[in-house]
Amino acid sequence: MTNALSDLLATRDWLLTDGATGTTLFNMGLQSGDAPELWNVDHPDRIAALYQGAVDAGSDIFLTNTFGGTSARMKLHDAQTRVFELNKLGAEIGREVADKAGRKVVVAGSVGPTGEIMAPMGPLTFERAVEMFHEQAEGLKAGGVDVLWVETISAPEEYKAAAEAARLADMAWCGTMSFDTAGRTMMGLTSAAMAAMVETIPNPPISFGANCGVGASDLLRTVLGFAGTGTERPIIAKGNAGIPKYVDGHIHYDGTPALMADYALLARASGATIIGGCCGTTPEHLRAMREALETREVPARPTLDKIAEKIGGFSSAVDGTGEGGPVSSKRANRRRRD
Repeated sequence: MTNALSDLLATRDWLLTDGATGTTLFNMGLQSGDAPELWNVDHPDRIAALYQGAVDAGSDIFLTNTFGGTSARMKLHDAQTRVFELNKLGAEIGREVADKAGRKVVVAGSVGPTGEIMAPMGPLTFERAVEMFHEQAEGLKAGGVDVLWVETISAPEEYKAAAEAARLADMAWCGTMSFDTAGRTMMGLTSAAMAAMVETIPNPPISFGANCGVGASDLLRTVLGFAGTGTERPIIAKGNAGIPKYVDGHIHYDGTPALMADYALLARASGATIIGGCCGTTPEHLRAMREALETREVPARPTLDKIAEKIGGFSSAVDGTGEGGPVSSKRANRRRRD
């Protein structure tokens, strides 16, 4: 399938994607509990500014403001009948920003988890999950996204449901999962298991990887796990900008632009091809990451000790894979002092 992302990957060794949608929108006035997707209608200028900030910072890819765009998530805001409309608008604003960038910029349609638990543990059937993701995908496709970008998934079956929805919509896609429980997703998947899983999907993603999770160090350990399987599929690394802290009534991430620049180089050295930030990552962070990737030498594949030394320790002693996987040494819990 010909698509803008594959074309760009064919000409570049690495690509920079965007940062945090939520962090940026909260800085623009979004209130806790509000649906960001409704801003595609109510404040399209702010959504355009969100996208433009990533482009101006050097991102080659940015995600649309549609993370919670399934009917399951929109039902929480009595907007479950507006799925197609809200996703289409989020994509159209992005398409306009990308088309005037003066360079190739990929518009990726963000598809987040439904928020429901998959059967048999919960009520969400595979068929219903496919239906919801497909409805969202068609809206994003109509709005002009280049690819679908499935993110922050925990359950293998939900990931596969999103893949099937992409197939039904005839759209190329990428997909990341969140590894936040001692090196595993909330539903127990390891990095090695995910790398194996994507190769079993009839229409595999262009690229796969990890986003969000606990912190940038943990995410890099997961990336090392992906790379250690020998996968030839481009790996995505989209880590948080440090660790969240509650400051003056707001969540603040402590990762500086300098730390995220180091993270970007370590992500590249660990095996990632598509590199960006998640929660807490602002255009200022992205600019530092772009400059580092363009001007600094990529180091050798890092040890866990080197990751801990450069950007901080890990939240758990192991990466979830058991014997043979990366394991933190006693130094891995040491936080960076500068």
